[in-house]
Amino acid sequence: MKKFLVILILAVLGFHLFEAFSGLGLGVTRFEKGVKDYYLEKTVSELHVANTVTSIVVNFRGFDTLGEVTVLFLAVSAMGGILYKRRHQTGDRSVLFSSSSIVRSGSKLLFPAIILLGVYVFIHGHLSPGGGFQGGAIIATGFLLMLIAYENFSVSHNTLSYIESFAGIFFVGIGLLGFMNGGTFLQNFLPAGVLNNLFSGGVIGIIYVMVGFKVAAELTGLIYTILHEKD
Repeated sequence: MKKFLVILILAVLGFHLFEAFSGLGLGVTRFEKGVKDYYLEKTVSELHVANTVTSIVVNFRGFDTLGEVTVLFLAVSAMGGILYKRRHQTGDRSVLFSSSSIVRSGSKLLFPAIILLGVYVFIHGHLSPGGGFQGGAIIATGFLLMLIAYENFSVSHNTLSYIESFAGIFFVGIGLLGFMNGGTFLQNFLPAGVLNNLFSGGVIGIIYVMVGFKVAAELTGLIYTILHEKD
């Protein structure tokens, strides 16, 4: 009986969803005119940004990006709190172990290259695919490699906290300056520069740098806490 009710409810729900979506008129004619035209026009004419997705994420819908960064911060903080409590219940311990000389030597060579790649990705986020989240994750991967390769490799939590806090405050500060200069959060107030140049897009490049540092610091701190629970 219970299975029958579940199937009946799903069938009714599916029918109404199909009826609702079939009346939307999705297709090419649906998107002939709309907000996309504004985004495509203003991205090049006003912001001088080559990557339309970046202009939408960081400028037109920048407040959403602030929310995403905040969610990541809350998730990392919650995970850190859980692991901290667990460490005090079970005692200090580490899941790290000694690696071979090949892994250690390779890590030394790859670590700076990974960091440079991460920095490149978030610095050029307004010119090519990439951005702060992707670049920050790449940098955190570099620290993960070093933590796995070297048992005694340590990361300063104070330094990570300072970087994360400064990047977050700077992000919000730029958004508030947009209020003061243009009337909306994260509205551009700097010269747009020349299209396809590194120093273009106004505040977009600066925001992506801050997001990159913030994500890198948060993920690196979380990885260190998970892999190496000793203070």
